[in-house]
Amino acid sequence: MAEISLARRAFSAGLLLATCVPALAQFRVEVSGVGLTQLPFAIAPFRGEAQAPQKISAIIQADLERSGQFRAVDAAGAALDESSRPDLTPWRQRGADSLSVGSATRLADGRWDVRFRLWDVVRGQDLGGQSYAVTVGDLRLAAHRIADFIYEKLTGERGVFSTRIAYVTKAGNRYNLWVADADGENAQSALASTEPIISPAWSADGSRLAYVSFESRKPVVYVHEVATGKRRLIANFKGSNSAPAWSPDGRTLAVTLSRDGGSQLYTIDANGGEPRRLTQSSGIDTEPVYSADGRSIYFVSDRGGAPQIYRMPAGGGNPERVTFTGSYNISPSISPDGRWLAYISRISGQFKLQVMEMATGNVSSITDTVADESPSFAPNGRLIVYATRQNGRESLMTTTLDGKIKARLAGQGGDIREPDWGPFQK
Repeated sequence: MAEISLARRAFSAGLLLATCVPALAQFRVEVSGVGLTQLPFAIAPFRGEAQAPQKISAIIQADLERSGQFRAVDAAGAALDESSRPDLTPWRQRGADSLSVGSATRLADGRWDVRFRLWDVVRGQDLGGQSYAVTVGDLRLAAHRIADFIYEKLTGERGVFSTRIAYVTKAGNRYNLWVADADGENAQSALASTEPIISPAWSADGSRLAYVSFESRKPVVYVHEVATGKRRLIANFKGSNSAPAWSPDGRTLAVTLSRDGGSQLYTIDANGGEPRRLTQSSGIDTEPVYSADGRSIYFVSDRGGAPQIYRMPAGGGNPERVTFTGSYNISPSISPDGRWLAYISRISGQFKLQVMEMATGNVSSITDTVADESPSFAPNGRLIVYATRQNGRESLMTTTLDGKIKARLAGQGGDIREPDWGPFQK
């Protein structure tokens, strides 16, 4: 079971101490693949965005393409904005189903006024618009919110482009816990340390991160307020304290502790206190994750001789085995609607991202990389973010559930690990 550390660094600090090249905090998004059905859309360059520090229309287009549900129709050179109804005939002839137009204007106080409108090209309908007065630092957020608006209007589901991800990098002997936009840009360091930081996990309201730090030369669990940087030591018991996972109500953490011998699952109040033991096995139980309804906990155990994923009631009880395909399955992530389980399987010595349909038990291997780890679902359940190695580089990737559309959120190299996708923003 100790082999779990090969793909899941929350289980062992040893691999985190390996030498690697410096990591960059900013990413370049590269989208690849073609989906079976994609909505053709056009987004005209925003009037005035050439003078803005962010090209808003390009951010929106990249967001929508990364979702896997949209295909961009070339709109270069179009001179349109939201102030008047555009002639939709040429866009219909180009094959676009929708058209987005907008403007970005610098205000006297230094803020930017960002406006846009969405048109249904096929029906000739005005689908509405938005306007934001934002600081320079929030231009990207405004673009992501516009992409969310477009996504929801055209698909009927919430977009996730204005959400955030957390991840860890190691550059030289320095570890950083980053909070970034869902496209990997605009990364801000939440914590820097010369000792390993692992297993970041978002609370359901997006205000806090739980993680494991080795700054006291042993793994202990902290809860960190993202907005203020204040943090509280939650689990510092004898032995190892690792793999924190939030309950949906934000009141409880499931953790792996070895305080009583062996690694077992416990729950502990999110403000600290005495933990309550959940499992009583002779093996190693680790990597807990709650279902969205809070009724179940999925976890990894080698109680059957090799690591597999199990499920048990959140308050404890008899676990039932979930994974049966393959002899080595770790790092569970359950979709918000409970329909899908993402996890990592070791196949012929390679670590591959798998997706299981819970109703049928059907499993699909959706990547062509061989060092995948730490899958995490987007809050709308339509994308998965994970870490991997691609073309010799450590990378963060997003993928659709069928694996057909992938986006690399990768810098120029470095050790980039353990992404966790945050919840919808309030």
